[in-house]
Amino acid sequence: MAASWVLLHTGQKMPLVGLGTWKSEPGQVVSREELFVTSKLWNTKHHPDDVEPALRKTLADLQLEYLDLYLIHWPYAFERGDNPFPKNADGTMRYDVTHYKETWKALEALVAKGLVRALGLSNFSSRQIDDVLSVASVRPAVLQVECHPYLVQNELIAHCQARGLEVTAYSPLGSFDRAWRDPGEPVLLEDPVVLALAEKHGRSPAQILIRWQIQRKVICIPKSVTPSRILQNIQVFDFTLSPEEMKQIDALNKNWRFIVPMLTVDGKKVSRDRGHPLFPFNDPY
Repeated sequence: MAASWVLLHTGQKMPLVGLGTWKSEPGQVVSREELFVTSKLWNTKHHPDDVEPALRKTLADLQLEYLDLYLIHWPYAFERGDNPFPKNADGTMRYDVTHYKETWKALEALVAKGLVRALGLSNFSSRQIDDVLSVASVRPAVLQVECHPYLVQNELIAHCQARGLEVTAYSPLGSFDRAWRDPGEPVLLEDPVVLALAEKHGRSPAQILIRWQIQRKVICIPKSVTPSRILQNIQVFDFTLSPEEMKQIDALNKNWRFIVPMLTVDGKKVSRDRGHPLFPFNDPY
């Protein structure tokens, strides 16, 4: 059976399939000893003075002594404070000038203190990853990004793997239950190619999508609060997709992002942070 984990440059074993818990109720997640625990630094806490207090609050909330992995959630910072979404009167965001390279140096101190075992990035572009690497004494171990067959991210994955970063896919099933989904959008789990492969292999569509990711050496964190689905989602190490089947799924790419904060301006939906100089999706990948 294929390995069910990847080895980070820190020496840690990180599971190839994880569990997104942001919709989980208390008591629905297994014990600490069984988990590789990842959390993220939010945009309002990028200032170096705010980084350690933010982490310590997370540790207190989770009743943990350390995190296995701590990520910067987005490259750009919001205005400092306890309001997670500080806004102007017109609904636009209030930003802070802290650069992610300053934030990174504060994160490195958390590793030295034993509060975090590994550091990583989330929603950073290839250029921004290289920017962090240029100043890092503790190298990022993981990049977490939206990734699924409608957004295959091949160039970004290759960029990371060439630099020793593992890639984690969030929304690997297409985030079909997100509140802002356009009713007219196709549902990835109902894509004819995915359904045909699921029937051929006697698997669920979700298992096909997860298997596709782990054969690319991409860590997968499908979210679920249903025990049967959680179990099903990790039962993906006893079958293999052929090279031709992998290509079939690759060919579904549409470069569609489902997880981009949006605003409505003059009746049209636009990317909320697109004008920020550190907005990552203005880069090619």
